[in-house]
Amino acid sequence: MNKENRTPIRVAILGVLVAALVFAIYSSLSQDDVVGKGDTAPNFYSTEVGGKSVQLTDLRGKGVVVNFWGSWCEPCKEEMPALEKMWHTYKDQGVVFIGLNIGESEITATQFAKQMGVTFPIWMDPKREVTKVYKVSSIPATYFIDKDGEIQDVFVGPMSEEIIKEKVEKIKP
Repeated sequence: MNKENRTPIRVAILGVLVAALVFAIYSSLSQDDVVGKGDTAPNFYSTEVGGKSVQLTDLRGKGVVVNFWGSWCEPCKEEMPALEKMWHTYKDQGVVFIGLNIGESEITATQFAKQMGVTFPIWMDPKREVTKVYKVSSIPATYFIDKDGEIQDVFVGPMSEEIIKEKVEKIKP
């Protein structure tokens, strides 16, 4: 193949690569598929620490706070005392707090919860399946879901007691 015949092939290959790059950038910037405020919270199945099978839709009729966390996450550690305190404040008012552990073993999650004094339910996401459904890319990430299963708010980053209280007041049944 001579040099003149190679040029159109190279241009075509370069065009395909540029098109693929543009598509990849557009897809990563598109927010249409992000699960967020106003959406119905996707149902998911999990296992609670201790082995009980659970699913999100079992909690319909209650306000639900789903907090994605990991023991390696320093901001998660920072907010755990506030979550624990707000859990005790709201658990008798129809609000359930769930700590959804990402990618760790039950032993690791249990040790972390014990160390942090966490008593609210810990659900497991060892294969990050729920994390993928909710498109969580940074933790801590917290979803505030009302009694009808609609996401009323999403907060990414560590929360104070004041922030949690403000958001939970909006989902209390």
